Parts: sequence; C-alpha cells; structure tokens
Amino acid sequence: MNPKPTRRDALDNRERILAVAREAVAASSGVSNGVSLTAIAKEAGVGIGTLYRHFPTREALILELYRHDIQHLIDRAPVLLTEHPPLVALRRWFDEVAHYGRLKYGVAEVIHAATDGGADDEYLAPFVAAIDVLLKAGAADGSLKPGIDPEDVLLQLSVLWRIDPTRPGAEARAGRILDLVVDGLRTTP
Repeated sequence: MNPKPTRRDALDNRERILAVAREAVAASSGVSNGVSLTAIAKEAGVGIGTLYRHFPTREALILELYRHDIQHLIDRAPVLLTEHPPLVALRRWFDEVAHYGRLKYGVAEVIHAATDGGADDEYLAPFVAAIDVLLKAGAADGSLKPGIDPEDVLLQLSVLWRIDPTRPGAEARAGRILDLVVDGLRTTP
C-alpha cells in the first residue's frame, strides 16, 4: 500500500508554519515555552488544528526546526568551499553556526532530551563530517593545521549554545570565541 502523497497546499502550510515558528523562536531568544503556538498558526495563516496536524506538540515543532536548520548547516559547508578559500569558508560557516546557536539557546533542552543527550542524534555524524570537510580543505591548502579532530572542534563550538542572546554583547562574545577557535586551528597565528 502506497501512502497518499501530501497535497501541495499542505506542504505550503507546513513551510509557512516552520518559517513563522523560526522567527518566533528567534524573537523570543530561543525560549521555546515563550512561543505561542496559537500566534504562530495565526501569523502563518492557518488554523490551530492545521498546526497540530503537522506538529502534534510544541516539541515536535522545535525538533523539525532543528532538523531543517542543522541540515542547512551541513549542506552549507561544501557550498562555502566552492565560493571561498578554506579558511574564509570555515569562518563563514562558524558564523552561521553561531547564528544557529542564538536560535538554539532556549530550545537546547528539548533537542537534548529528544536525542538522548545527542547519542541518538541522526545529524551528529553528518555535522562532524561537514566540519571535517572544511578542516581537510584548510589542511590541504596549508591554512589550517593537519590532523585536527572535527569532534574536538564541535566541542569548542558547543559553547555557542550557552551564550544567552538576550545579554548585552552576546553577538560580540560569540565572535571573539570564534576568533579564538579559528586562531587555534590556523597553521600560523
């Protein structure tokens, strides 16, 4: 038995809900319980029943945002390498990760719980692989130290998820931390 294909209008509704939810989570500094699902449905131009058909719980909506955003980051690594030298591509990718970290700040507990503390996260290996692609390109052109473990870099980046985006200077702090990370990865300071 083949499942019935999803109608185009249902797919459009889903995408609008996700777009509005992403903005709402960002506006609430990532605090998932500060986001009104009713307000998201209204802003997306759908009824609350439609929202719940796509996302039966607040957590389901947050996890779908996570999946979409993390896949976008994974896909961006090779694209940035086609557009920039490896060191620049790495830093730009890190900046995108930092932006994602600001969105993830208040919803990290939901994601952490749903992925068994990261152990069951289907995106972990592809995310580490994206880091590895950037590191190997930099090692190949001599701008980055060879043999860097991408999981070590991920651990360094995880501090971005802990920066409270509502505090003054949060974005500047993330930039300084990324500068430190990149300086540690370079072959020359």
